[in-house]
Amino acid sequence: MLHWFRRRAEVQRTAEKLYGSVVAAARNPEFYRGMGVPDTPEGRFELVALHLFLMLEGLKGQNAADPEVAQRTIETFVTDMDDCMREMGVGDMVVGKKVKRAAAAFYERSSVYRAALAEQGSELDDGIMRYVFEGDGAARDRAARLAHYTRAAAELSSKTPFDNLVADGSFARLLKADGAEEVS
Repeated sequence: MLHWFRRRAEVQRTAEKLYGSVVAAARNPEFYRGMGVPDTPEGRFELVALHLFLMLEGLKGQNAADPEVAQRTIETFVTDMDDCMREMGVGDMVVGKKVKRAAAAFYERSSVYRAALAEQGSELDDGIMRYVFEGDGAARDRAARLAHYTRAAAELSSKTPFDNLVADGSFARLLKADGAEEVS
């Protein structure tokens, strides 16, 4: 019985650490300054959703992947969305609906990004332009740069634990003012 409680606490700590890494990666100022991602609650949500997707896809590709850790990380994301909405002054009566919409938006984006990464065409650029840049046609170049970063980050996170990539600066090195570079 005690083993179950210990395991549950360990999984929760791991999930919180992973989610902290997701948020740290999404908060890199280069996204907002260099790539022109809107520095708004919506823009920040889009980058958190993108990096959460990358982290979860990376977990799937690693042999030691634990579905319970993935689920707990998603639950941590949902809790964070709830906390953020309350901090922004969203009333108690509508927080649940807005959090549900945010979770649905995350799953929708994950589905689009997953399919687009499998295709290797311009679908990822289109998805990023639609979600991150809100369909702004003038942002096509910025969307292409973010898509290039996403492909490189997906490749890295399939081989190395996500939190290690954030801690050692691998994701930060992918971001450059002139676009993403390949890192091996």
